[in-house]
Formats: sequence, C-alpha cells, structure tokens
Amino acid sequence: MRVMVLVKATLDSEGVMIPTLDDLEDMGRFNDALRQAGILRMADGLRPSRDGKRIAFDGADRRVIDGPFPNPHELVAGFWIWEVKDMDEAVAWAKKCPNPMPGPSEIEIRPFYELSDME
Repeated sequence: MRVMVLVKATLDSEGVMIPTLDDLEDMGRFNDALRQAGILRMADGLRPSRDGKRIAFDGADRRVIDGPFPNPHELVAGFWIWEVKDMDEAVAWAKKCPNPMPGPSEIEIRPFYELSDME
C-alpha cells in the first residue's frame, strides 16, 4: 500500500523558521530508518506558500493566485511517500517521527488510489 504522509504547515513553517542542526539530524535519522526498513520512496520539504501559486479553474477560465495562502494549518509543509503493508504500519511509523515543527504540529496519512480500487 502506498501512502503520502503530509506534514501540515504551521505559522512557524510559513514564517522564517529555520530548523536547528539537531532537528535536521533527528529527521535524518528517522529518514534513514525508513530507508533501511524499505518503506521510504520519496521525501521532501516545501518552501512557504508565499513562494507558491494556485491556479483556480472555472470551466475554461484560469486564474493565477499568488501566495501566501491563508490558513497555514490547511497547507502542506513537506511530505513522504511510503510503501507500507497497511495503514496500521504507516501510523506506527508516523508516531516514531520527531516533531517536524518547533511547536504543536500534525502529520496526515493519505493512501494513494490503486488500480484495484477502480475495479
């Protein structure tokens, strides 16, 4: 089962937060453990939404919306793609993750659609 693990943005990640060396080392060790377990397929952090764009669709019309975007808790600051046997395994690994933000934060796990879902 493939899942996308989303690190939700916070006011800190949308601001000028720079991770400490300790934070980077902790996350590096966690990513190494995911690799060693054969689970990690991809991982990356995203720049703040002020550097992003949205494209709004309405029929044939397209409108570009410049960041920053409101409601940081609804945005994504980073992600992993994992290959796990089931959602329980994904949750178990996510609970081992160091807190990705300096304060309260959330990680969301979403399974990918698989071809078998379409049958």
